[in-house]
Amino acid sequence: MTQGPGGPTRARAATEERSGSRRDRERPPAPEPLPHPVVDNHCHLDIADGDDWFSTDDALAAASAVGVPRIVQIGCDLPGARWAVEAAATYDALVAGVALHPNEAPRQAAAGTLDEAMAEIEALARTHDKVRAIGETGLDHFRTGEDGRAAQVESFRRHIDLARRLDKTLVIHDRDAHEEVLRVLDEEGAPDRWVMHCFSGDAAFARQCLDRGAHLSFAGTVTFKNAQPLRDALLVVPRDRVLVETDAPFLTPTPYRGRPNASYLVPHTVRAMAEVRGDDLEALCAAVDANTEAAFGGSW
Repeated sequence: MTQGPGGPTRARAATEERSGSRRDRERPPAPEPLPHPVVDNHCHLDIADGDDWFSTDDALAAASAVGVPRIVQIGCDLPGARWAVEAAATYDALVAGVALHPNEAPRQAAAGTLDEAMAEIEALARTHDKVRAIGETGLDHFRTGEDGRAAQVESFRRHIDLARRLDKTLVIHDRDAHEEVLRVLDEEGAPDRWVMHCFSGDAAFARQCLDRGAHLSFAGTVTFKNAQPLRDALLVVPRDRVLVETDAPFLTPTPYRGRPNASYLVPHTVRAMAEVRGDDLEALCAAVDANTEAAFGGSW
């Protein structure tokens, strides 16, 4: 098998709830394969969750075996964006998204390097036709306080402009910032294709995003017990606008919340989504697969 880029560019501890026991940190078993392939449209193969890093080859093989043969690899900072481009060029199963995460942008601004960093993101976005997305960008009012929010907004505006100029899909991170995300989008003008990554709003916010042309992507959070507003939102999304993702190695779906996540666990989320919506599983999988191609500019 072709060897891709090296190990993770950086280690980052998962922020979801988890037990400290070794047993609870074991990788979950593979689920039953899906009846039709789907795409994991948001994954971080380069980020290690603790010491147990899933190699790119192993992660792709495990995912393909359960009906997830394609992945959108997302870079969140300059090392991650470089890695994403290299990985997409190496593996047929991958395309890439490149950006400065909204929590990375204030760090670059504080260091006086935001212009330089954005120039590199643009250069990477122009490097290869498998760079399909500008993202994840957006706003995060949970981890960044008032002192960093102006830099977040500036960075978000510049990423929107870049997606529009290069005809790339815009992938948005929105944490506790629903109304401001829409305000900035309205002021700048959304690109033709944009995805609300790891959708976290309620049904009313879902309708606002849909009215602006968004695809809404649901992660393992839709399976969490306390996520009824998210399930209510899922119900209002037309079948031709719904996507699925892992955000791996984070947000592992029930019943394995707290263990390392990976694309091979997408079937748990898709099955939960079909149950909530009352959809036939195979029909929903086929729709998600087609929607991902539409959202990210074609097949790969």
